[in-house]
Amino acid sequence: MDYGLHIADFTWRSGAPNLGPALAAHVRNAEAAGIRRITVMDHFWQLPGLGPVEHEMLEAYATLGFIAAHTETALLHTLVSGVIYRHPSLLAKQVTTLDVLSGGRVGLGIGAAWNEEECRGLGFPFPPVAQRFRELEETLQICLQMWSDSEEPYEGAIWQLERTLNSPQSITRPHPYLLIGGGGEKKTLRLVAQYADACNLGVRDELPTHKLDVLRAHCDDVGRDYDTIEKTAMVPLTPETTASSLAALSASLADIGFTANYVFAVGVDEPSRVVDVIRGAIELE
Repeated sequence: MDYGLHIADFTWRSGAPNLGPALAAHVRNAEAAGIRRITVMDHFWQLPGLGPVEHEMLEAYATLGFIAAHTETALLHTLVSGVIYRHPSLLAKQVTTLDVLSGGRVGLGIGAAWNEEECRGLGFPFPPVAQRFRELEETLQICLQMWSDSEEPYEGAIWQLERTLNSPQSITRPHPYLLIGGGGEKKTLRLVAQYADACNLGVRDELPTHKLDVLRAHCDDVGRDYDTIEKTAMVPLTPETTASSLAALSASLADIGFTANYVFAVGVDEPSRVVDVIRGAIELE
């Protein structure tokens, strides 16, 4: 099981003015602890359930660039980008740029977006769900085309690109790691089967075994080998979480086919404790 550090809360004891050095130390500690993946949210306000919306939140791609400069080996990506926030070609270029500058360590996590309150507050368009999924599929197609050898035009129902030139091209071939987040059974998991390297499913009270069954059925429908899709989980780390409880959950996830576990803090304002618990779980494997 690979452990990932998902940074979903930047309201730390060190305070906002010290976020730069605190984040640099946090990600260096994570790599030293054996954590192989580091991700951030793609939001502009803090999410309900993690804290008040007024709490600190950093823009995702600027933050990934900062993290890339302070790490050496970890896979970096968002978990996950809202498709409505950026034009697809800009998103492909951002990921490509970070992949090149990091030496091939940056991927794309993406989803259909859901935070209407945040969008209304900051003026982002928030179309109906069917439109967001149409945008998501076209964005996946555009990114994959821009990461390929093709410079042909792209003609979609929503976006039209005259030339899909992308230079420099990504270091990671055939394309950067591509993960789709969410467990929607009709649309999201179908898009995973059709386009993605990995899915990401939230884990709370029970293992998402049924979601994997749905994904397998979609793979059968589109002619995809189910085993070629990486199954990744997202699990909370609370003040009550111990290394042994985290290791036990990871073992249960591994038993049903998961290979990566992204851990995010809830109610923990000292980032070193998060790393310490994950380190302990790694040592117990």
